[in-house]
Amino acid sequence: MPLKLYAYAFLGDFILLYPVYALLFSDSGLTVPEITSLLVIWAVSGLLLEVPSGALADTLSRRALLVAAPLLGAAGFALWTAVPAYWAFAVGFVLWGAREALESGALEALVYDHLDHDGAAEEYAKVMGRARSVGMVAVALSMAVAAPAFAAGGYTAVGVASVLACLACAAVALTFTERRAAEHDDDDPTGYLDTLRAGLAEARTSPKVRRALLLVPAVTAIWGELDEYVPLLARESGAATQAVPLLVLLVSAGAACGGLLARYGDRMRARGFAAILATGGLALGLGAMSGHLAGFAGIALAFAMFQLGGVLADARLQERITGPSRATVTSLAGLVTDLCTILALVVYGAASLVLSHSALFALFGVPYLVIALVMSRKRASAPTAREASRP
Repeated sequence: MPLKLYAYAFLGDFILLYPVYALLFSDSGLTVPEITSLLVIWAVSGLLLEVPSGALADTLSRRALLVAAPLLGAAGFALWTAVPAYWAFAVGFVLWGAREALESGALEALVYDHLDHDGAAEEYAKVMGRARSVGMVAVALSMAVAAPAFAAGGYTAVGVASVLACLACAAVALTFTERRAAEHDDDDPTGYLDTLRAGLAEARTSPKVRRALLLVPAVTAIWGELDEYVPLLARESGAATQAVPLLVLLVSAGAACGGLLARYGDRMRARGFAAILATGGLALGLGAMSGHLAGFAGIALAFAMFQLGGVLADARLQERITGPSRATVTSLAGLVTDLCTILALVVYGAASLVLSHSALFALFGVPYLVIALVMSRKRASAPTAREASRP
């Protein structure tokens, strides 16, 4: 299973459009507020479909949903390539949001239940950390390949390559083996609505699950949104268009390293986790405000810390879920993340009218410092893959 998962993660993120699609929008005549509105459409699409798709993953075949998801992405990228206009970009983002909603919850639940079925649930953080790192490596390689591909064939070349990667990703998903951790009891929900209600009830009635659920968006929402503006920050910092993918590559490499560090999360308590977020927040602000391209090394360090924190928060959530609606509860975390992302996008887009990208990156590092301050005062264990087993 891990090797197939890594292949799925790689192909799903080996999208040559990633480092240049913001530039595609800009070169098509869109302003920063218009680009931000597209990102909001993306986030809203995922938000509306997040929980319903999670309940589907607990009711239907998770493998089938993971096959369908990249096909939606392929359709969206094909539309962007063929029709570079605002309406086409908007439709493409709706399809992209639907893709992410289908994967969210379904992938985590499939992996965790597969490992739990084999008696290896404690490996979840390591496996998912590696999968996310593989995905970031794919993003990084796409940055490196995008530069010569763009030079050779422009946006058409990178668009076609992106569609092919999505098709290959769907083919890999066909090979997944789906297992459930245990047979359902007679009282377990079997229908869609019953499954949805069971997941909502677990998140509402279990304080441990609720706290773990809320930590996921607290760690992941902001840096996930900032990732979309890295190319524009690079251009503002004086980088030529051909060099932008290389700077985004550096940032992506940092995030990949963060995922590989997840296996050491068991050693961290609350103050250690707080130190991770504080380091990320400080590195983000200092790197963005440096005024030099060398500052992107600081941004790469920040993204490494945020990726590490996100993997550990997800691992704690999976360990704390005990009911049959694992994908539904995980999708609830995705829903809250989408809400926070939309808020961050709106704030970023409005503030971009008066502030530079560098100033905005620095300001968006402040919430991580606040979260770190709050967590440093707690004596409870940090979010780790084994936390659920501790008293």
